[in-house]
Amino acid sequence: MSKPSLDALMKRLGCVFDDPSLLETALTHRSYANESRTGAIEDNERLEFLGDAVIDLVVAEELVRAQPNWKEGQLSVARSALVSEPALARQARKLDLGQSLLLGRGENRTGGRDKDSLLSDAFEAIVGALLLDQGIDTCRSFLRRLLEGEFSGSRATQSVQSDAKTAVQELLMARFHSQPRYEVLAQCGPAHNRTFTIALVLDDRILAIGSGPSKKMAARRAAQATLSAQQRLDGAGHG
Repeated sequence: MSKPSLDALMKRLGCVFDDPSLLETALTHRSYANESRTGAIEDNERLEFLGDAVIDLVVAEELVRAQPNWKEGQLSVARSALVSEPALARQARKLDLGQSLLLGRGENRTGGRDKDSLLSDAFEAIVGALLLDQGIDTCRSFLRRLLEGEFSGSRATQSVQSDAKTAVQELLMARFHSQPRYEVLAQCGPAHNRTFTIALVLDDRILAIGSGPSKKMAARRAAQATLSAQQRLDGAGHG
């Protein structure tokens, strides 16, 4: 990659690397490295691994500061939304990373420069490279600048409200290695104005109950109630 191209990218990032080769490695997809005749080019997967951990840490820190009243489950959902592949690809597009990716011929032909997976991986790798080059404080500043408003804004709140079922499933699997299920306890009212009551159940224990005009809404409310009442989870394990 030419020095002017790297300089232009560093300007977009707002960070000047002491070792620009780290930045170049962060942009190198394995398809490009595999096509190297010497086989000496390193791809970005190790830096991606490192950057993923850094992003998780910084986003968790910022959410805890921005949302002092949220429980663990709500924080987990918001973090998952902010560090998801589409979310990181969106940040990569803001920085126009696609034009800087080093791709193999096949990936280039099939639109790799605009694939969410490649863009999000490159974004994580750049954060990993930044950590090695300048340390965690620079990474924090970089991510805070890019994600300003995300931690306390409507996107974080909406992610908690809309993805509560996924969050509960991930949380219960992580804690108890068991999948929750949703059971209809009651349905009443005329067909045009029906109310459903649904229980969120882990094994044989009801963790929360939700009601709503549809089964989907009632289940979502039961999941949200579970996230808002973490003390129920603490007593729900086996033995």
